[in-house]
Formats: sequence, structure tokens, C-alpha cells
Amino acid sequence: MKTLNILLCLLCFSMLSHGQQRFLTKQGYTSFFSSSPMEDIKADNNQVLSIIDTSTGTIAISILMKSFQFEKSLMQEHFNENYVESDKYPKAVFKGQIANFEGLNNNEQEININGNITIHGVTKQIQTTAKIIRTDKNISLKGKFPIEVADFDIEIPSVVVNNIAKTIEVTFELDHKPYNK
Repeated sequence: MKTLNILLCLLCFSMLSHGQQRFLTKQGYTSFFSSSPMEDIKADNNQVLSIIDTSTGTIAISILMKSFQFEKSLMQEHFNENYVESDKYPKAVFKGQIANFEGLNNNEQEININGNITIHGVTKQIQTTAKIIRTDKNISLKGKFPIEVADFDIEIPSVVVNNIAKTIEVTFELDHKPYNK
């Protein structure tokens, strides 16, 4: 009987610790879109790293800036060399909190995410909403938010200032799976 009680306690403990795990994606998606009277600029990145700690609802995202793909190679070159200076600032990073994470269920819900985003060496606090679906085997997040280019000390040369919007729309889709060390 004593052995059975110990086995039941171990089983319950393993189930509890299973519920407090991390979910990870190494192939998340993000894009940004700039619309101006002169031209639209869009770039996609499918190499986004993101992790969610289900015990706290914290989320961390890391984006390699050189992984953004543009329609025109010259745009990509200018983006990396002149604007975000990818050699000097190789990553954009977000660290934040998913509000009311513990109360989420398997239905698609709209949630708030608060945190700090660092781009081009400048950190700003942001708040956004996203759609989330949480199951035991998956946590999916989809959303978008605006960022102001000037907030991140990204200088746009006067020659092309009318080609790039002052506000850029950032879109993300992150499909996390359980992460077991």
C-alpha cells in the first residue's frame, strides 16, 4: 500500500510539472510592412525564435535581422547596412508577459501582451493584442502592432524619406511546441 501511495504521488507530481513547461518555436514568422505614397515595402522572416514559460506566462522572442527577406535585393542590402545596421545590432528582442495566461483554454481568444522590444539598440515598452490558441501540445499566437521608425533611432536619408513610412506594421505568427530539455 505504501508503494502504491508513493507511485500515485510521483504520478501526480509528474503531471503537475508537465503542466509547468516551456513551449518553443524556432521557425516563427514575422513581417513588416511600410506603405508610403512612393512605394510599399514588405519583408518576411521565417526564422523567429520564441519561448513561452507556461508557469508564469512570460514570452521571449528573438529575431535575426539579416533573416528578413525582401522582394528586391537592394532593399534588403539597404535595410541591413544603412537602416538597422545588422552587423552592429544583429537581433531584435521582445521580452514580455501574456496577460491572464493561466486562465486560457483551448478556444481561440484575444489576449493582451505587454513588454519591452529592443530594435537597433533602443528599448521601448509596447502593448499589443493577439489571438491565442492554447492546448497541451501547442500554443499559437497571431497578431500585429505598429512601431514608429523614429522611436528606434533609425535614420532615413532625406533622399528616400518619402519612400518609407514613419509607422511600420509588424505582423507575427508563432506556433510553439512543448520544449523538453
